[in-house]
Amino acid sequence: MANKSDYFGLSWIVSLILAIIPVTSWVLGWLTRFSEGKIVAGIIRLIFGWNIIWILDIIFMVTQHKICRLLNI
Repeated sequence: MANKSDYFGLSWIVSLILAIIPVTSWVLGWLTRFSEGKIVAGIIRLIFGWNIIWILDIIFMVTQHKICRLLNI
């Protein structure tokens, strides 16, 4: 069975490909955080998710198979 990742249970390879594309990474990043109930983290991703967080998401997806989680609120 494939190792599941952050973007709605997709495999980590598919999630990595989606994380590399800036627009999909931005949209799926804040959708993931809002679906987890982390409203503040979703708003932060909505505002800042297209630059530093995008690069961190790629690094975290390669190393830990999860997106970067700066806030847990």
